[in-house]
Amino acid sequence: MKQLPDDDEYYSDNSGLVIFTEEYLLQRGYCCGNGCRNCPYDYKMVPEPRRSRLLEERKNREAPPRGKEE
Repeated sequence: MKQLPDDDEYYSDNSGLVIFTEEYLLQRGYCCGNGCRNCPYDYKMVPEPRRSRLLEERKNREAPPRGKEE
């Protein structure tokens, strides 16, 4: 599979998935409901229970490692 070059709109993760940047998603102006990793709209259009799971995953990604709080 051809590797896409990273730019200001997206990047590729370790498994080769294309991840849109928060900047790009803000420019788009709405939540598409697909559960984009960097969704700045708190997954507004993603149906439950997936929305709650995605919000919890985001919270865990953004939390500092235990014992590393400053």
